[in-house]
Amino acid sequence: MSKLTILILAKNEEKNIEDCVKSALFADEVLVIDDFSTDNTVKIAEELGAKVIQHSLDGNWGQQKTFGINEAQGDWIFFLDADERITEVLQSEIIKAVSSGEKIAYYIARLNHFCGNVVKYSGWFPDYGIRLIPKEGSYVTGYVHEQVHYNCPEKYFPKSAYMLHYTYVSWEQYLRKLNNYTTLGAKKQYDAGKRAGILDIVFHTLFGVIKIFFIQRAFMDGMTGLFLTVGHGISVFMKYTKLYYLSKGIGEKS
Repeated sequence: MSKLTILILAKNEEKNIEDCVKSALFADEVLVIDDFSTDNTVKIAEELGAKVIQHSLDGNWGQQKTFGINEAQGDWIFFLDADERITEVLQSEIIKAVSSGEKIAYYIARLNHFCGNVVKYSGWFPDYGIRLIPKEGSYVTGYVHEQVHYNCPEKYFPKSAYMLHYTYVSWEQYLRKLNNYTTLGAKKQYDAGKRAGILDIVFHTLFGVIKIFFIQRAFMDGMTGLFLTVGHGISVFMKYTKLYYLSKGIGEKS
Protein backbone atom coordinates (compact mmCIF):
# COMPACT_ATOMS: atom_id res chain seq x y z
CA MET A 1 0.00 0.00 0.00
CA SER A 2 1.39 3.39 -1.03
CA LYS A 3 1.98 5.90 1.76
CA LEU A 4 1.21 9.61 1.70
CA THR A 5 3.26 12.48 3.14
CA ILE A 6 1.61 15.88 3.43
CA LEU A 7 4.37 18.47 3.23
CA ILE A 8 3.92 21.86 4.90
CA LEU A 9 6.42 24.74 4.77
CA ALA A 10 6.14 27.10 7.71
CA LYS A 11 7.64 30.09 9.48
CA ASN A 12 5.93 31.80 12.40
CA GLU A 13 2.55 30.29 11.54
CA GLU A 14 1.19 29.71 15.06
CA LYS A 15 -2.16 31.25 14.03
CA ASN A 16 -2.58 28.84 11.13
CA ILE A 17 -0.63 25.68 11.82
CA GLU A 18 -3.13 23.97 14.14
CA ASP A 19 -6.06 23.93 11.71
CA CYS A 20 -3.72 23.17 8.83
CA VAL A 21 -2.16 20.10 10.48
CA LYS A 22 -5.52 18.88 11.76
CA SER A 23 -6.88 18.82 8.21
CA ALA A 24 -3.88 16.70 7.16
CA LEU A 25 -3.86 14.07 9.90
CA PHE A 26 -5.45 11.42 7.69
CA ALA A 27 -2.06 11.09 5.92
CA ASP A 28 0.58 8.53 6.88
CA GLU A 29 2.96 11.39 7.63
CA VAL A 30 2.55 15.12 8.18
CA LEU A 31 5.94 16.72 7.63
CA VAL A 32 6.53 20.37 8.53
CA ILE A 33 9.69 22.01 7.18
CA ASP A 34 10.10 24.99 9.49
CA ASP A 35 12.22 28.02 8.65
CA PHE A 36 13.35 28.48 12.26
CA SER A 37 10.13 29.94 13.63
CA THR A 38 10.41 32.15 16.71
CA ASP A 39 6.80 31.62 17.82
CA ASN A 40 4.93 28.44 18.85
CA THR A 41 4.66 26.94 15.34
CA VAL A 42 6.97 23.99 16.06
CA LYS A 43 5.46 23.23 19.46
CA ILE A 44 1.89 23.22 18.15
CA ALA A 45 2.73 21.08 15.12
CA GLU A 46 4.64 18.48 17.15
CA GLU A 47 1.92 18.26 19.79
CA LEU A 48 -0.57 17.40 17.02
CA GLY A 49 1.68 14.58 15.79
CA ALA A 50 3.47 16.24 12.87
CA LYS A 51 7.15 15.63 12.26
CA VAL A 52 9.07 18.91 12.22
CA ILE A 53 12.45 19.50 10.60
CA GLN A 54 14.02 22.93 10.76
CA HIS A 55 15.76 24.08 7.59
CA SER A 56 16.52 27.56 6.28
CA LEU A 57 14.29 28.77 3.45
CA ASP A 58 16.88 31.34 2.37
CA GLY A 59 14.34 32.94 0.02
CA ASN A 60 14.22 29.84 -2.19
CA TRP A 61 10.84 28.06 -2.07
CA GLY A 62 11.89 25.53 -4.69
CA GLN A 63 14.87 24.23 -2.77
CA GLN A 64 12.84 24.15 0.45
CA LYS A 65 10.18 21.95 -1.13
CA THR A 66 12.80 19.72 -2.72
CA PHE A 67 14.42 19.33 0.70
CA GLY A 68 11.03 18.33 2.09
CA ILE A 69 10.46 15.80 -0.69
CA ASN A 70 13.81 14.18 0.05
CA GLU A 71 13.04 14.00 3.78
CA ALA A 72 9.53 12.57 3.31
CA GLN A 73 8.86 8.91 4.12
CA GLY A 74 5.81 8.60 1.88
CA ASP A 75 5.61 7.37 -1.70
CA TRP A 76 3.35 10.32 -2.50
CA ILE A 77 3.75 14.02 -1.67
CA PHE A 78 0.93 16.49 -1.14
CA PHE A 79 1.98 20.14 -0.90
CA LEU A 80 -0.07 22.10 1.66
CA ASP A 81 0.54 25.68 2.75
CA ALA A 82 0.02 26.68 6.37
CA ASP A 83 -2.94 28.91 5.45
CA GLU A 84 -4.68 26.11 3.54
CA ARG A 85 -7.08 23.37 4.70
CA ILE A 86 -7.98 20.03 3.16
CA THR A 87 -11.75 19.51 2.95
CA GLU A 88 -13.43 16.14 3.44
CA VAL A 89 -14.27 15.92 -0.28
CA LEU A 90 -10.65 16.56 -1.20
CA GLN A 91 -9.46 14.07 1.39
CA SER A 92 -11.55 11.34 -0.23
CA GLU A 93 -10.14 12.16 -3.68
CA ILE A 94 -6.57 12.12 -2.37
CA ILE A 95 -7.01 8.73 -0.72
CA LYS A 96 -8.58 7.35 -3.88
CA ALA A 97 -5.71 8.64 -6.05
CA VAL A 98 -2.97 7.31 -3.77
CA SER A 99 -4.70 3.94 -3.42
CA SER A 100 -5.04 3.53 -7.18
CA GLY A 101 -1.32 2.95 -7.61
CA GLU A 102 -1.26 5.02 -10.84
CA LYS A 103 1.66 7.43 -10.98
CA ILE A 104 -0.05 10.69 -11.91
CA ALA A 105 0.57 14.33 -10.99
CA TYR A 106 -2.70 15.92 -9.90
CA TYR A 107 -3.91 19.49 -10.28
CA ILE A 108 -6.09 20.59 -7.37
CA ALA A 109 -8.33 23.66 -7.04
CA ARG A 110 -8.32 26.24 -4.26
CA LEU A 111 -11.22 28.30 -2.98
CA ASN A 112 -9.59 31.51 -1.81
CA HIS A 113 -10.67 33.83 0.98
CA PHE A 114 -9.48 37.46 1.00
CA CYS A 115 -9.94 39.43 4.23
CA GLY A 116 -12.76 37.08 5.23
CA ASN A 117 -14.54 37.14 1.87
CA VAL A 118 -14.83 34.19 -0.53
CA VAL A 119 -13.43 35.02 -3.96
CA LYS A 120 -15.24 33.14 -6.72
CA TYR A 121 -14.05 35.20 -9.70
CA SER A 122 -11.15 37.65 -10.23
CA GLY A 123 -9.02 34.79 -11.60
CA TRP A 124 -8.88 33.30 -8.10
CA PHE A 125 -11.03 30.21 -8.69
CA PRO A 126 -10.56 27.39 -9.44
CA ASP A 127 -6.89 28.43 -9.08
CA TYR A 128 -5.58 24.99 -10.06
CA GLY A 129 -2.04 23.95 -9.16
CA ILE A 130 -0.02 20.74 -8.99
CA ARG A 131 -0.25 19.52 -5.40
CA LEU A 132 -0.23 15.69 -5.38
CA ILE A 133 2.74 13.92 -6.97
CA PRO A 134 4.64 10.64 -6.73
CA LYS A 135 7.82 11.19 -4.69
CA GLU A 136 10.11 9.22 -6.98
CA GLY A 137 11.91 11.46 -9.47
CA SER A 138 10.13 14.64 -8.35
CA TYR A 139 11.70 17.95 -7.37
CA VAL A 140 10.90 21.67 -7.33
CA THR A 141 12.76 24.70 -8.70
CA GLY A 142 12.24 28.44 -8.52
CA TYR A 143 12.50 31.17 -5.89
CA VAL A 144 8.90 32.34 -6.30
CA HIS A 145 6.01 30.79 -8.27
CA GLU A 146 8.10 27.64 -8.23
CA GLN A 147 7.81 24.82 -10.77
CA VAL A 148 7.21 21.19 -9.79
CA HIS A 149 9.04 18.59 -11.90
CA TYR A 150 7.84 14.99 -12.26
CA ASN A 151 7.98 12.09 -14.72
CA CYS A 152 4.34 11.11 -15.12
CA PRO A 153 1.09 12.20 -16.80
CA GLU A 154 -1.23 14.81 -15.31
CA LYS A 155 -4.87 14.86 -14.25
CA TYR A 156 -7.26 17.36 -12.68
CA PHE A 157 -9.31 16.68 -9.58
CA PRO A 158 -12.91 17.91 -9.91
CA LYS A 159 -13.48 21.52 -8.87
CA SER A 160 -15.68 20.29 -6.03
CA ALA A 161 -12.59 18.70 -4.42
CA TYR A 162 -10.91 22.00 -3.55
CA MET A 163 -8.67 23.23 -0.78
CA LEU A 164 -9.71 26.13 1.39
CA HIS A 165 -7.15 28.91 1.22
CA TYR A 166 -7.31 31.57 3.92
CA THR A 167 -5.06 34.03 2.21
CA TYR A 168 -4.52 37.62 3.25
CA VAL A 169 -6.36 38.59 6.42
CA SER A 170 -5.68 42.31 5.97
CA TRP A 171 -4.79 44.81 3.27
CA GLU A 172 -1.51 45.55 5.09
CA GLN A 173 -0.49 41.88 4.97
CA TYR A 174 -1.33 41.78 1.26
CA LEU A 175 0.88 44.80 0.52
CA ARG A 176 3.79 43.40 2.56
CA LYS A 177 3.73 40.13 0.62
CA LEU A 178 3.19 41.99 -2.63
CA ASN A 179 6.41 43.92 -2.06
CA ASN A 180 8.36 40.72 -1.39
CA TYR A 181 6.87 38.76 -4.29
CA THR A 182 7.42 41.57 -6.81
CA THR A 183 11.07 41.83 -5.78
CA LEU A 184 11.56 38.09 -6.23
CA GLY A 185 9.59 38.12 -9.48
CA ALA A 186 11.70 40.94 -10.92
CA LYS A 187 14.91 39.17 -9.98
CA LYS A 188 13.67 35.95 -11.55
CA GLN A 189 12.92 37.71 -14.84
CA TYR A 190 16.25 39.53 -14.74
CA ASP A 191 18.12 36.25 -14.17
CA ALA A 192 16.23 34.80 -17.16
CA GLY A 193 17.64 37.57 -19.35
CA LYS A 194 14.51 39.73 -19.52
CA ARG A 195 14.65 43.53 -19.36
CA ALA A 196 11.96 46.21 -19.06
CA GLY A 197 11.46 49.73 -20.34
CA ILE A 198 8.84 52.35 -19.54
CA LEU A 199 6.46 51.05 -22.22
CA ASP A 200 6.66 47.55 -20.71
CA ILE A 201 5.62 48.95 -17.33
CA VAL A 202 2.65 50.83 -18.79
CA PHE A 203 1.46 48.06 -21.11
CA HIS A 204 1.67 45.19 -18.62
CA THR A 205 0.03 47.22 -15.84
CA LEU A 206 -2.91 48.31 -18.01
CA PHE A 207 -3.35 44.86 -19.52
CA GLY A 208 -3.24 43.26 -16.07
CA VAL A 209 -5.99 45.55 -14.75
CA ILE A 210 -8.22 45.03 -17.81
CA LYS A 211 -7.69 41.28 -17.73
CA ILE A 212 -8.62 40.74 -14.07
CA PHE A 213 -11.55 43.19 -13.95
CA PHE A 214 -13.26 42.40 -17.25
CA ILE A 215 -11.98 39.07 -18.60
CA GLN A 216 -11.74 37.34 -15.22
CA ARG A 217 -14.87 39.18 -14.02
CA ALA A 218 -13.53 40.70 -10.82
CA PHE A 219 -16.57 42.98 -10.80
CA MET A 220 -18.63 39.90 -9.84
CA ASP A 221 -16.78 39.82 -6.51
CA GLY A 222 -18.00 43.29 -5.58
CA MET A 223 -15.71 45.49 -3.47
CA THR A 224 -13.35 42.57 -2.93
CA GLY A 225 -12.97 42.28 -6.70
CA LEU A 226 -12.23 45.99 -6.95
CA PHE A 227 -9.58 45.72 -4.23
CA LEU A 228 -8.00 42.75 -5.99
CA THR A 229 -8.00 44.57 -9.33
CA VAL A 230 -6.21 47.57 -7.83
CA GLY A 231 -3.82 45.29 -5.94
CA HIS A 232 -3.01 43.32 -9.07
CA GLY A 233 -2.31 46.52 -10.98
CA ILE A 234 0.04 47.69 -8.23
CA SER A 235 1.74 44.29 -8.22
CA VAL A 236 2.39 44.30 -11.97
CA PHE A 237 3.53 47.93 -11.87
CA MET A 238 5.97 47.24 -9.03
CA LYS A 239 7.42 44.08 -10.60
CA TYR A 240 8.14 45.70 -13.94
CA THR A 241 9.38 48.90 -12.32
CA LYS A 242 11.83 46.87 -10.24
CA LEU A 243 12.89 44.98 -13.37
CA TYR A 244 13.33 48.35 -15.12
CA TYR A 245 15.73 49.55 -12.44
CA LEU A 246 17.60 46.24 -12.43
CA SER A 247 17.95 46.67 -16.20
CA LYS A 248 19.51 50.08 -15.51
CA GLY A 249 21.96 48.57 -13.03
CA ILE A 250 20.10 49.92 -10.00
CA GLY A 251 19.07 47.60 -7.18
CA GLU A 252 20.19 44.21 -5.88
CA LYS A 253 20.40 41.46 -8.49
CA SER A 254 20.77 38.56 -6.03
